[in-house]
Amino acid sequence: MKTSFQQCILGADHAGVTLKLQCAQMLIAEGMPIEDVGSFDTTSVDYPDIAQQAVDLMAQSAGSAGILCCGSGIGMSMAANRSRSIRAALCHNAEFARLARAHNDANVLVLPARFLTAEEGLVIVRTFLTTSFEGGRHAKRIEKLHQLGG
Repeated sequence: MKTSFQQCILGADHAGVTLKLQCAQMLIAEGMPIEDVGSFDTTSVDYPDIAQQAVDLMAQSAGSAGILCCGSGIGMSMAANRSRSIRAALCHNAEFARLARAHNDANVLVLPARFLTAEEGLVIVRTFLTTSFEGGRHAKRIEKLHQLGG
């Protein structure tokens, strides 16, 4: 898999753990280095804790992509996007993933595990990781995102 990311940081709550593990297997088979911050089983956990661990690790690892999974994807998206350096995109299909990378330079993919099959999720991951940011007219918008907030 040809990607501009050097590694993937993976995380999931109890509802997303199965999809996360399937993503990890695919990435390992493709030779992509991964770091998995949990969860590792279906015991109930709080998604903000997992998202925080993932974005903290991303801050220490330049060139990393994040892949977060939870039931709807909404909670993980909200939690991850609290960090200024994160542009997390909740993607329900490959076209969302392509646009999130090409137009928004998203560095975290969030998957709604309860609404995707494993096959759909893996296609979305592959699309996200292999799509490059187009820059150009989109670059000034990304800069404006960095200026938002306090």
